[in-house]
Amino acid sequence: MGDLFRTVLLATQCTEFDAGAERIGIALAAQCGIPLYAVLPLVSNTEYETFAPMLEDVAEVQAAAALQKLRETAAARGVDLIGHVRLGEEPYREIIAEAVERSADLIVARKRGKRGFLAHLLIGEMVHALARHAPCDVLLVAREASLWSRGILAATDGSPHGRRTTQVAASIAAAFALPLTIVSVAQDNDADGRIATEYVDRAVSAARAAGASAAGQVLSGKPPEAILHAAEQAGVDLVVLGRRGLSAVKRVLLGGTSEWVASHTEAPVLIVRADD
Repeated sequence: MGDLFRTVLLATQCTEFDAGAERIGIALAAQCGIPLYAVLPLVSNTEYETFAPMLEDVAEVQAAAALQKLRETAAARGVDLIGHVRLGEEPYREIIAEAVERSADLIVARKRGKRGFLAHLLIGEMVHALARHAPCDVLLVAREASLWSRGILAATDGSPHGRRTTQVAASIAAAFALPLTIVSVAQDNDADGRIATEYVDRAVSAARAAGASAAGQVLSGKPPEAILHAAEQAGVDLVVLGRRGLSAVKRVLLGGTSEWVASHTEAPVLIVRADD
């Protein structure tokens, strides 16, 4: 399973809101037999630096201690956690910089929480920036979530990027021996329904060839609500969506759709990066 994810980066503030991301990051590393990299970004405050530099020093010491505790938790699962604190004005830039330096193929992050030195790390400005600029796939995790064990749902729009989304989902489904449901959202006309059916049929065939137990479904309605409803009906605990899709067609899977779904489900949501 080591080929599934080679380098996983956990972005954490080590708070109660990060518990799910930490849990899944450690579990993934254990399953894949790889070390887990972690970054804890601290907001650099120029006022503190000028008038109260000790406050920033204290924050760094506390952050380092929190990472050490997390390191011990990972070690109990047989995982070597390699992490450090990064200081910067924009936390998401520090996360991305760490991902670039580590050549990460996956960033695991929480999707909501209180403001803090990892400010805005919730569905909104912070996650939008992270998902938009990350050099790899991004997994958004609620604090109560655990590693998937029931099933996976992936959405495709038939674009090359949509195909990569279903390929990633199929690889995960095969590696974890979980059922995969592949969906596409059609508008209310016969032609669009036929196109969506073709997309789903091709994706299901490819997923089965990759060793996944896959089934397909064509949905109707607004993509965000339709995808969320399908995920709830299927009882899955991982949703895989693309970072961008076909803007010329009504089956757009990225931007607003991915973030909307992530903000309305407790299941982890994997946002797949397009091949540029």
